[in-house]
Amino acid sequence: MSATAASAAVAAPAPMSVFERYLSVWVFLCIVVGIALGQFFPGVFQAIGRLEVAQVNLPVGLLIWVMIIPMLIKVDFSALGEVRQHLRGIGVTLFVNWLVKPFSMAFLGWLFIRQWFAPLLPADQLDSYIAGLILLAAAPCTAMVFVWSRLTGGDPLFTLSQVALNDSIMVVAFAPLVAFLLGLSAITVPWATLLTSVGLYIVIPVILAQWLRRRLLARGPAAFDAAMARIGPWSIAALLATLVLLFAFQGEAILKQPLVIALLAVPILIQVFFNSALAYWLNRAVGEKHSVACPSALIGASNFFELAVAAAISLFGFESGAALATVVGVLIEVPVMLLVVHLVNRSKGWYEGTGTGTQA
Repeated sequence: MSATAASAAVAAPAPMSVFERYLSVWVFLCIVVGIALGQFFPGVFQAIGRLEVAQVNLPVGLLIWVMIIPMLIKVDFSALGEVRQHLRGIGVTLFVNWLVKPFSMAFLGWLFIRQWFAPLLPADQLDSYIAGLILLAAAPCTAMVFVWSRLTGGDPLFTLSQVALNDSIMVVAFAPLVAFLLGLSAITVPWATLLTSVGLYIVIPVILAQWLRRRLLARGPAAFDAAMARIGPWSIAALLATLVLLFAFQGEAILKQPLVIALLAVPILIQVFFNSALAYWLNRAVGEKHSVACPSALIGASNFFELAVAAAISLFGFESGAALATVVGVLIEVPVMLLVVHLVNRSKGWYEGTGTGTQA
């Protein structure tokens, strides 16, 4: 099977499952269940929190691998050869992903968390909340964007090549970018801990995922699809289990200040709509096709929230504001991105200059 054919097959997954479509509902249930378990069985979760080696919580580390690796198996790095076919769209997405989104989120975090919302939030967590927002914005979406792209009729090879390129950049750029932005926000993070997180949650999972991908593709595309159908749900199950653990530790803080989740959602929502609109408009300005502009806008707005959650827990701990901020990103990801999908579908007529839209 050729690389291009394999890319096309993998880049056009089935539509969203019920589990994916209602991810926000499951996350809300995890909040309720996690808080309740944390209140009733505090000793159990304190014991889980102590299972650490070199600042890495072992149960969470295992869950993160189960969460991330199935998603990275979908990424075909041979698709990097397709990058040259959509240089304008690729350039727009890279500009938004790496030069606009992380910096705009750092600014929004400073504006909303440290300035406007500061009186409503615990003073000792302000820096941590901003750090979580930065971690969320510094990791471009890896897996769910395949679904978003399909829902907009996006070019599958563009989507796959852009994701492969973003993942390649993330291996070397995530740690320096996060460290730089945290430094601008006067937040100090040990480089050793940050690099450990990158190794554990980016480098090693990418290597393992690509090894598994080659093994599965060697059995043929049908066997690959069957294997992905089996292991795909593991990713979401591991994410939900991680969230239950996190909210078991966060429960006390949330019960004391339930408004915190809504306040953290504000800069995230603004960032999503700003970056998706910017990428969409820039693609139109440079003359890219609508089938490229849509996934470009969606990649520019969505986040690799699994990595953000993992890094926040490793760097700042279960009970940190950083961990909570990244989870708020998980909570609003699906409904907000579905709204962006609806908007780019409806505005196709405007984009192509025909004056009529399409139904989402």
